[in-house]
Amino acid sequence: MTQNPPAAGAVELVEVSPRDGLQNERRPLDTPDKLELIRRVIARGATRVEVTGFARPDVVPALADADEVAAAVAGTPGVECSALVLNVKGYQRARAAGITAVNMVVLATESFSARNQRMTVAEALAAATAIRRLAAADGVRFTLTVGASFGCPFEGEVPPAALDALLHRVAALAPDEIALADTIGVAVPSDVTERFGRLERAAPGVPLRAHFHNTRNTAVANAVAAVQAGVSALDASLAGIGGCPFAPNATGNVATEDLVYCFGRMGVPTGFDLSGLIDDGRWLTDRLGVPAQSAVGRAGGFPQRR
Repeated sequence: MTQNPPAAGAVELVEVSPRDGLQNERRPLDTPDKLELIRRVIARGATRVEVTGFARPDVVPALADADEVAAAVAGTPGVECSALVLNVKGYQRARAAGITAVNMVVLATESFSARNQRMTVAEALAAATAIRRLAAADGVRFTLTVGASFGCPFEGEVPPAALDALLHRVAALAPDEIALADTIGVAVPSDVTERFGRLERAAPGVPLRAHFHNTRNTAVANAVAAVQAGVSALDASLAGIGGCPFAPNATGNVATEDLVYCFGRMGVPTGFDLSGLIDDGRWLTDRLGVPAQSAVGRAGGFPQRR
């Protein structure tokens, strides 16, 4: 189902805690709590939620209940409930569960692609091509994320020329949206401006999304730079939980609460209830037994409500 469009001048936040947030946590969240998490973020204003990912349970055990979670929330009115798929089998599982929006990831380096997806980059592109064809035939929204666009934990810097070549191949698939992901949290705002400029030139007119991790405390600044560069949607995770299980020293996603506070103070609408998010972030971290990664979750909004 297509989500309600964001208000004019707004930034769209895609809540990824149920998938990218939970996949790297040591304490698993049971299925009822996952569904409660999804219910809560929708109640706070989320109109796009990445509800799960269809991966092998032995590789990503935290998402072993993907079929059950997806089937329980697919078709939620006014909300795009999407899922990560990495191959045709994953796409077929998502469709069987009723999912009508999927996201595919292609990594920017061979080393990370082998570790994260057990594929070469060419194999990942071939899988994305097959999924794109199926999605087009089925009327399924297809988005594609280029992971490790700003740096690789195994190869270091991603050369601009290599990224350009990959972005042109991705654009040729005609996704409904393309995202650049700072999977290991190395980007700074100038990188964001430069790399999204490259993406816009490779895929003119295609909606752009950004995915930032806060490993080095630059994610909020990067999000602002992305919106200023023309990005219309940002991935975010309640309480800043998550990270890539295949990247050394990975830490959480940019926190939903932090982006809602930042853009709210800038006068840019997000459609989210900040005080409710802070409460829900505490609920989630209590369930997981982890400290909140969100600065706003710890300090509260401003001015403080009394």
